[in-house]
Amino acid sequence: MHVTLSVLSDLAAATPTPTPAPTPKNINDVISSITAWIMGLIALVATMFLVIGGLRYMAAGGDPAQVEQAKGNFKSALIGYALAVLSPVILQVLQGIIGG
Repeated sequence: MHVTLSVLSDLAAATPTPTPAPTPKNINDVISSITAWIMGLIALVATMFLVIGGLRYMAAGGDPAQVEQAKGNFKSALIGYALAVLSPVILQVLQGIIGG
């Protein structure tokens, strides 16, 4: 009986204290977080287009239609990477226009 009470008292002492609720972020922190997520998603999609284009190009076997599709995938990947790099600039311009 004494061992059980000892274990229970040890468990009660080991319970963590509740953490305070996180404070809300200001709008600039929220926009920065959204920008980072958008950049990551665009870069991911662009990488997928690059990989698909590379696979199509390797599997084309000299077929001009397949080579053109692969080139289209490469162009899409390039546009995606450009958007990922320029998204912070675009958002800054939009924030300046809106007045934020």
